[in-house]
Amino acid sequence: MTAPSVTGSVMAAEMAEQPAVLRRLVAAREEIHEEVRRLVPRTPRGVALVGRGSSENALVFARYLLEIATQRPATFVAPSIHDLYGVDVDYRDHLALAASQSGRTPEIVGAVSRLATSGAATIAVTADTSSPLATAAHVAIDLRTGIERAIPATKTFTAQLAVAAMVAEALGPVPWHPADWDAAVDAVAEVVVDDQPARSVAIRLGQVSRLRTTARGVLFAVAREAALKLEETALVDVACHSAASFRHGPIAAVSSGSAVIAISAPGPAGDDVAGLVTTLRQRGVPVVTIGPAPGSDLPVPPGLPEPLAALSAAVRVQQLSLTVALQRGLDPDRPPGLEKVTVT
Repeated sequence: MTAPSVTGSVMAAEMAEQPAVLRRLVAAREEIHEEVRRLVPRTPRGVALVGRGSSENALVFARYLLEIATQRPATFVAPSIHDLYGVDVDYRDHLALAASQSGRTPEIVGAVSRLATSGAATIAVTADTSSPLATAAHVAIDLRTGIERAIPATKTFTAQLAVAAMVAEALGPVPWHPADWDAAVDAVAEVVVDDQPARSVAIRLGQVSRLRTTARGVLFAVAREAALKLEETALVDVACHSAASFRHGPIAAVSSGSAVIAISAPGPAGDDVAGLVTTLRQRGVPVVTIGPAPGSDLPVPPGLPEPLAALSAAVRVQQLSLTVALQRGLDPDRPPGLEKVTVT
């Protein structure tokens, strides 16, 4: 691959592709529904989730939506139970949803193979439908992103969020309407071309060495992704806590020398996050807010259902990670010590 002339240019270019990727997925939405329903004609007994890194964060989003849609438990699989401890778990009548951008992480491929032989109906969500993961699963859903070259996941992450929502739609009632998809993609398109808020926040954060990210409910996945993105691109020490967990200890460790990034949208979890933001600010803790509320530091367009607001909030997270990295003289396209495919 030819080296880009400007650091972060590959990540920035792939971020800019996200509206087009999401429009391709929305156009294929009914096709995705049909694939899922053919594989899972009845409500599953439970859902098993398999992923690492950004894919695991997208599956946190999937967990909330799948439990809402199926009213069945959704849990994460520990691949080590199978590949290190050699335990066979009974997954009869379960759906297994695995996510991997490359489809080539060995432990994810191995876990899906074991889940399939243990009775699960398996779905792979990947950008490469010829990958080992796609081959191991009963159904492979194409993210329609094409190749992602930058090490930090951007277009594949938002595509995974969208596919997770579409899988949930196929299995039961969800808290949005089909017409909301176009508005959600339009919101992403609006945010993608407006990086000035991220530039302003990056300057405010300066050389802050410790950050915390927080959210609750369906947007907790985006808070987790914010922590990962800032760690891998800007080399910042970041921890993520749900708004509820924050009050159970971590709040004692934050001070005016650190900062908190809080993500919320109108919905069941919105007031709780807003209350935490108020408490933190009363304690003198700098807080950066992401959401549609007036005065948000990193605003997203209003009027979207809470789950679909995750798409544009994720883009704000990516913009902030990119700008903080560049401000610190780092190349977010090539985080030190990382490869696009992590072998575990």
